[in-house]
Amino acid sequence: MDSLLQDLSCLTGIILAIVILSIFGLFKSTSSSKLRTPPEAAGAWPVIGHLPILAKSELPHKTLASMADQYGPIFTIRLGVFPALVVSGSEMAKECFTKNDIALSTRPRQLAQKILGYSFAMFPFAPYGLYWREVRKMVTLELLSSRRVNSQLNPVQAAEADVAIQELHELWIENKDDSGHVTVDLKQWFAKLTLNVILRIVAGKCYSAADEEEEQRCQKALREFFRLLGTFIAADALPFLKWLDLGGHEKAMKRTAEELDKIVGGWLEEHKSNSKDLRETNGGRDFMDVMLSVFNDDEIGGYDADTVIKATCLAMIAGGSDSSMVTLTWAISLLLNNLPLLKKAQEELDAQIGKQRHVKQADIASLTYLQAVVKETLRLHPAAPLSAPRLFTEGCTVGEYHVPKGTRLILNIWKIQTDPREWPDPLEFRPERFLSSHKDVDVKDSNFALLPFGCGRRICPGMNFGLEMVHFLLARFLHAFEISTVDDSPVDMSEIFGLTNLKATPLEVVLRPRLTQELYRWR
Repeated sequence: MDSLLQDLSCLTGIILAIVILSIFGLFKSTSSSKLRTPPEAAGAWPVIGHLPILAKSELPHKTLASMADQYGPIFTIRLGVFPALVVSGSEMAKECFTKNDIALSTRPRQLAQKILGYSFAMFPFAPYGLYWREVRKMVTLELLSSRRVNSQLNPVQAAEADVAIQELHELWIENKDDSGHVTVDLKQWFAKLTLNVILRIVAGKCYSAADEEEEQRCQKALREFFRLLGTFIAADALPFLKWLDLGGHEKAMKRTAEELDKIVGGWLEEHKSNSKDLRETNGGRDFMDVMLSVFNDDEIGGYDADTVIKATCLAMIAGGSDSSMVTLTWAISLLLNNLPLLKKAQEELDAQIGKQRHVKQADIASLTYLQAVVKETLRLHPAAPLSAPRLFTEGCTVGEYHVPKGTRLILNIWKIQTDPREWPDPLEFRPERFLSSHKDVDVKDSNFALLPFGCGRRICPGMNFGLEMVHFLLARFLHAFEISTVDDSPVDMSEIFGLTNLKATPLEVVLRPRLTQELYRWR
């Protein structure tokens, strides 16, 4: 009897608990249903959502910016079966990446990141967790720290700039026209220069004129890598279509992934087979050497050491070269379309450096106008106008709205950086704003009005590394050459949208040296 009473008592308690939890769940569900959700943009189709609108857009960041003008700084769209929150204002961005940052620190799993990123071993695409933290920490300490930048980046970029400028000067000597000018595609020149800098630092590689074919193979594969990462894949929005491989994108991704794996894998085998003692700690080791000595064939986060090394090195090479090239190309384009500002930048170089020596890294701190030019370039043409997508891992409140778990986040960096409430004459190229009204605004995420490198826990770890490279190479080039456009025509500012926002056409300029002959002879 006592046992039966105990059972009945226990059963009664369980039933009572179920009733209480059911009432609580019903109350919570009712309360949640009363929470306001962000407005949804009009025009969604059944099942496929807003995909037709985005499919028609050549520049999605500008299409989404137009939607923000209608719906406000926070609204939702549907990417097939997945809801996505579009954030287009600095205050909303601040809420996302301060109080809600942990809930937004992972990424949705997408096909391109899986195929091209070694099944998410590439840490920019890895889910938030122990593996991501360990690899990011190692990259920050061993490649992107101030110590590494000073000991490796600065000497390497100075040496590569010397070689590139000398080669450009030799090209001028051999091909100058009657007016003393030569025509050059600077987009391609910057692509080669930035790739050589990052390849030497990461993998100890340097392409010479004799290696032109291998260099072009590497550049082509990296360009395809970025194009495919920025390509919309129908299966990411409508998973039931994956088996169709619409557009053949999956096949192209596998082909590019295989090509890049051969290239980077070849470098890794060279590093393994060389006679260098990887245990030595001198500053001459490249990043691949460091990773080999740190990981020592251990498995990390379920990935073998070789996969982690290849994925991480490729991420640093692709990110470090492409984003820097994009920013340098846009900076020169903007200056050529604003010749008085180009003159002002070169006058500052002459005043601070003179024409008897070339620019050194230590000079950058005194080139305040050049720094303002870079900031304004990053504001108008961020390398990634839409941040890489993130995923709400729990329900959050943003502004006055409830955002359900599982919603994707799209941060429209370009729209935030051209908001007229924050930036007067937002589409005008005005570097002076960073010397007056916006002199305290930096590219860190503390103000949330200038976010070219993203924000929150997943802010680009290579921000300082990239800025050092862009400032130095821009200063070296502008100091060394007088430039103008062919026939003094305006630069075509059309864009190609992808993972990075590339100038659509070549940047052809006519140039001539502006320093004495001796300053172009380093070899």
